[in-house]
Amino acid sequence: MVHAALEIHDVSKRFRLYHERPSSLKQQLLSGRVRADEFWALKHITLDVPHGRSMGLIGSNGSGKTTLLKVVAGILRPTAGTVIQRGRLVALLELGAGFHPELTGRENVYLNAGFLGLKRRETDKIYDDIVSFAELGEFMDNAVKFFSSGMLVRLGFSVAVHVDPEVMLIDEVLAVGDEAFQARCLDRVRTFRREGRTIVFVTHALDLVREICDDSVMLDHGSIHASGKPEDVVRALRFKILQHDVGFAADEGTREIEIASAALLHEGVDAAGNGVVRPGETLTIQLDLKANTPVEDPIVSFALHDGMNQFVFGGDTAGEGIDLGRVDGEERVRFRLRDVPMTQGTYWVTLGVHSRDNERIYHVQDQRYSFEVRRDDDGRSQVFIPLDAEAEDL
Repeated sequence: MVHAALEIHDVSKRFRLYHERPSSLKQQLLSGRVRADEFWALKHITLDVPHGRSMGLIGSNGSGKTTLLKVVAGILRPTAGTVIQRGRLVALLELGAGFHPELTGRENVYLNAGFLGLKRRETDKIYDDIVSFAELGEFMDNAVKFFSSGMLVRLGFSVAVHVDPEVMLIDEVLAVGDEAFQARCLDRVRTFRREGRTIVFVTHALDLVREICDDSVMLDHGSIHASGKPEDVVRALRFKILQHDVGFAADEGTREIEIASAALLHEGVDAAGNGVVRPGETLTIQLDLKANTPVEDPIVSFALHDGMNQFVFGGDTAGEGIDLGRVDGEERVRFRLRDVPMTQGTYWVTLGVHSRDNERIYHVQDQRYSFEVRRDDDGRSQVFIPLDAEAEDL
């Protein structure tokens, strides 16, 4: 029987939230019992992470992701349930975690490597590689209390990836480093994945979940809300977030008029709406509407969200001066996005049909279509701006 690298069985974690907690023994004696509420950060979490698989852990802020990683890492003890971990585990959860502020960078490398089971002579062999990867050679004999948050992340990550981990837990700390270092970190994570190591990856960058992870789990208020393929779990998170958007309904609508079909039209995009758009090109969003009953003056709208579910751009027929009048039968609407200004990333399209006062939602397709924007250069630019240049003799 092959056991999983991580087995999490019925794990719950309770915290006590104190109100007007006494600041001294005298106050505590005078006030009697301290009033506190129970807060369950995790509720009956059960999941396995097989050896060699990478799992993305996603959810809104406060959903319990970091708490679960701390329980798996042994930093927090679960209130109930068990965690079984197999293989050398390293965890990158907090800035500077495991570093002694008064010790130098060099001393902290040996200290952390020792915590992870390496003997001094083993650390001697990898020390130069750790320093080189972190690019902190000139600072290693300084106390880490003088290191910036980015330097701490670089050193912590470098130690973690050089001690030959079998299981790696990664929280959002990678977002603190500079862009070049983030790229190197992600390349190393991809290498670990190819090598068959086990990775649990917490991030709000949903594109990374789809790219790096084999499986994904979404937490919501301490419970598992969805699990499975990354694209399906990411879609579940997006829908959960969209339920709270004012402009769209949680339900798909009344269907008095509905979106019969839709497509993203572009030479690099297939009929299902998937493909690559180059910055500066034109993308057409086409909707075919079908009225199941005559509808007066409907408004058709669209919204674009990026990989982190941030609203990027949107528009509607009313804003473009289009009056659909009375729709009785079929109608086709096109939005042409000229000179696409984004340079990199996957973008999701939400389509909707509603009344002019937004009181009635006829039909919504929430982020069912996507397209990728990709630039052929070094990718450092965040937006595309058409550019001409000229020179003349004076």
